[in-house]
Amino acid sequence: MKLLLPKQHGAWAMLLVPFILGITSSEFSWVHLPLLLGWLGLYLSTYPMLMVFKGKKRDLHLKWTGIYMGIAIIFLVVVLLNEWRMMIFGLFMLPLFLINIYYAKKKKDRAFANDVTAIIVFCIGGAASYYLGAGTLDMKGWSVVSLSFLFFLGSTFYIKTMIREKKNAKFKWYSWIYHVLLIIGVVLITGSFMWGIPFIPSVIRAFVLYGKKLTIMQIGIIEIINSLYFLVVLIILL
Repeated sequence: MKLLLPKQHGAWAMLLVPFILGITSSEFSWVHLPLLLGWLGLYLSTYPMLMVFKGKKRDLHLKWTGIYMGIAIIFLVVVLLNEWRMMIFGLFMLPLFLINIYYAKKKKDRAFANDVTAIIVFCIGGAASYYLGAGTLDMKGWSVVSLSFLFFLGSTFYIKTMIREKKNAKFKWYSWIYHVLLIIGVVLITGSFMWGIPFIPSVIRAFVLYGKKLTIMQIGIIEIINSLYFLVVLIILL
């Protein structure tokens, strides 16, 4: 039986980077393993679930939604038996999933607002990972969430200027202004140039690569490398 996997390959970085940062900036616990598997199951279940609401191959997608959701529930129950407060993060995610479902039904899942909603969901995963290791969501935990959000929001701007909005001059300026304000804002808020370092490649590629004829695969590889850089630098800084 061939696995049914999400087609948005870039989302894997959004799924894993905040989660890993949550672990490395707190303290690893064995419960992180079932949390990761449950988190993975939830993510995998969202693709067929949204396809159901789009009305595409309902039987096939309902089957895979059930399979992935069943896997997620098994592992997340283990997490909740060890720390019931983790349920709070799921409650925060629920209304955001409803927004994703709304855009799926409208067949507007590529809308910018829908992308932002998905980024928030992934960042909540990072918050959950941090909380499980630290037992609280302190300033460092919020740094994991906010820095991840800012990074992946920049990726969303960039990818849209390279693919779906590449002929939209206004969106180019949205992206450029965002990336300039991003690095200036982070440095001013933190009071240290050090915290601008994780975003330097993002700012450079937003300007230098705009308008270049790159394939979707090339754009994806660049984003994977950029995400790994961001992850490694923040592991060092946090």
